[in-house]
Amino acid sequence: MTAPPDLAAPADEELVAASLHDPESFTAVYDRHYPAVYRYVAGRLGTQAADDVAAETFLIAFRRRATFDPVKGALRPWLFGIATTQIGQHRRAETRRYQALSRVGAEPDAAGHEERVLASVTAERLQPKLARALAKLSRKNRDVVLLSALGQLTHEEIAAALGIPYGTVGSRLSRARRTLRAALGQEGL
Repeated sequence: MTAPPDLAAPADEELVAASLHDPESFTAVYDRHYPAVYRYVAGRLGTQAADDVAAETFLIAFRRRATFDPVKGALRPWLFGIATTQIGQHRRAETRRYQALSRVGAEPDAAGHEERVLASVTAERLQPKLARALAKLSRKNRDVVLLSALGQLTHEEIAAALGIPYGTVGSRLSRARRTLRAALGQEGL
């Protein structure tokens, strides 16, 4: 059960603006968004690289906070865009991870009980085939699919994160889903 949103909590844009004069204010941005960014990065690069890449994402965001423009989009997609760029620098490791997963299956998860139960309920039997299919997707299509699936971003947020038009998100996602369905031999993906 999730707690109701704190109506008195400042908006992301307010926190970033405040951090320009009081850098400690950025801690609230980190606390609010780090778990989602970490999950996204861990899903793409594995848990070993996730700590470093997620931390680097927030370090870059902190350094560039003066360039954040809420008129161009929300903070969450901006952060995921930075994370995706950082992942791009680790792309070879990501591709090797998917190739390894396609051969041996999932790495053991040292997370809590709830995450282990969730993982066991998911389609682990398909994981090697899925990893192989993800490794074969183009970088652009893989970014869109994984921002949607792992980052749980909307089409609008993905467009903002990657700096591409909204329609391009839909077409890349559609193309990637067709490719993944064909690779997995499923219609319901």
